[in-house]
Amino acid sequence: MADHYEVLGVARDASADDIKKAYRRLARELHPDVNPGEDASERFKLVTHAYDVLSDPEQRRRYDMGGDQNPFGGGGAAGFGGFSDIFETFFGGAQGGGARGPRPRSRRERGQDALVRVTLSLGDVVFGVHRDLEVDTAVLCETCQGACTQPGTTEVTCDICHGSGHVQRTVRSLLGNVVTSQPCSVCQGHGTTIPYPCGTCQGQGRVRARRTVSVDIPAGVETGLRLQLPGSGEVGPAGGPNGDLYLEITVESHDSFSREGDDLLATLEVSMPDAILGTTTTIESLDGSVDLEVRPGVQSGDVLTIKGRGITPLRGSQRGDLKVGVHVVTPTRLDHKERALIEEFAKRTKAPRPRLSEHQQGLFSKFRDRFRH
Repeated sequence: MADHYEVLGVARDASADDIKKAYRRLARELHPDVNPGEDASERFKLVTHAYDVLSDPEQRRRYDMGGDQNPFGGGGAAGFGGFSDIFETFFGGAQGGGARGPRPRSRRERGQDALVRVTLSLGDVVFGVHRDLEVDTAVLCETCQGACTQPGTTEVTCDICHGSGHVQRTVRSLLGNVVTSQPCSVCQGHGTTIPYPCGTCQGQGRVRARRTVSVDIPAGVETGLRLQLPGSGEVGPAGGPNGDLYLEITVESHDSFSREGDDLLATLEVSMPDAILGTTTTIESLDGSVDLEVRPGVQSGDVLTIKGRGITPLRGSQRGDLKVGVHVVTPTRLDHKERALIEEFAKRTKAPRPRLSEHQQGLFSKFRDRFRH
């Protein structure tokens, strides 16, 4: 095995800065993108491996102590052979002719989840709505189809780890030779390298792009709810499986209606004559016109219910109701003739003076609900 100091062209007492400068100089000279020759590629791997060892103070100290040489001489570290076999087996060393240890790391990984915020009107919530959403995310590279290599080329087995994805370090100890394993710095633990990465995705197997996702948003959603679309997120590295797409819902406020569960709430202003005599009117709900009867003698705070004109629940089909709270409007400006009529009406009805009435829990509930919404 070549001496790491000779590979980098530095003295054995070289400083950390000298080692780094030597590595950078050689890397610029031998990198496959600059020097595609096979000899240069082999030297580049050796240079990278040497720098990996000498740039780590602890690994360099162990290497200077002799590396994987047997400090006890002879062929098998007499007296410690059994311990050496145990450590090699435990840390992934070869035993019985078969190599054991960690497997190479796959380049294919699951893509990340994506989040899109969607704003809906209250009308969209009543029946649900279809949306075509523009999502900026990672998609499969059309050039290499996730292979990460230029068309017509393939990955090659790493010459440093020989496809295992890991390299072994042998350390001397009083118990014998201890073999440890760590990811190969040349192939990053994959066991293979890509001599000719795809020019479109730079060897990632995916690119950033804007795509359209069609989705049917169900009725009954509300602000803060997140809908999950499995497999609609970004594609993973090297064409790995897609993550999920989450839609975060925000429902805009409405000028006339508010929501309470699956019911819609509204307020109807009624003139004093209509409140006394009763009337029929037509109001515009979120899904069309609907006739509403105001019975004679209706009071402020009374609630008129229109069945089945509310919101379709998220899980179910039975729509809620449209609940209309009555607000009787008292005139504030009367001309002389109108005032005289009201005074005559008061004399004829002999209306009692204002007084406290019996406490009505239901009446307060109606007022509280109406003003809260």
